[in-house]
Amino acid sequence: MAGSTYNTPSEYIGHHLAFNEVSFGDHPFWTMHVDSVVMAIFLGLVSMGLIWLVARKATAGVPTKTQAFIELLFGFIDDQVKTSFHGDRHAFVAPAALTVFVWVLMMNAMDFLPIDIMATISNQLFHVEHWRNVPTSDINTTFALALGIWFLMIFFTIKVRGFSGWMHELFCSPFGTSVWVWPANFMFNLIEYVSKPLSHSLRLFGNMYAGEVIFLLLGMWAATGVAGTIFGAILGVGWSIFHILIVVLQAFIFMMLTVVYLSMAHEGH
Repeated sequence: MAGSTYNTPSEYIGHHLAFNEVSFGDHPFWTMHVDSVVMAIFLGLVSMGLIWLVARKATAGVPTKTQAFIELLFGFIDDQVKTSFHGDRHAFVAPAALTVFVWVLMMNAMDFLPIDIMATISNQLFHVEHWRNVPTSDINTTFALALGIWFLMIFFTIKVRGFSGWMHELFCSPFGTSVWVWPANFMFNLIEYVSKPLSHSLRLFGNMYAGEVIFLLLGMWAATGVAGTIFGAILGVGWSIFHILIVVLQAFIFMMLTVVYLSMAHEGH
């Protein structure tokens, strides 16, 4: 709880990094982080709802500031997609890139809320002790996003090449079609396929988790006294400004990797 008394710094950090968990079995695998799921779905609905609302009220005349911002954002993402994807990008890839960027950006931006605000709200209104408000600081969320992109990549690979074409690529690329190099080709492609969702998810998770921990450390420093409060506030402001770059950059990188993977699925290696 936000108003709890902590005996050690590690106890404070451990409490704030704990998830609201629901178990569906005895094994730890069957555990759901309710806070991550709820916040991810809520922010996804909010972000897509805002875009839909702006698109619904869009006019051909002088745009409003919100409409101009959305048009600028869409134009920026469309230009980025155009450099990597050479097919009909407006059919799926560009809208998917816009969705991924806005959704991940919204989830990352929750890191700017004061450390205890969501814990206090959830405790006072719903009597929930643990609540983490940054879904992308949970490896399960980032891996689920990356795994969804991975399945889309495989789907479009099979759709474009056919199942037999995909099998041919797995066993005959990149070292040739000789039967003697089939095992090497398959292992090479297997490692590539496995590494994509891992690197895609761990990059986003690592940056957002580290940012959350740093905010917690600065919050503890601010609670050590007058000097700690002053230096903690100064460093907190500095880190918040720098963290804006991290939040936007990580959403952009996640979006660009999504576009690259989907482009590879359409165009081949």
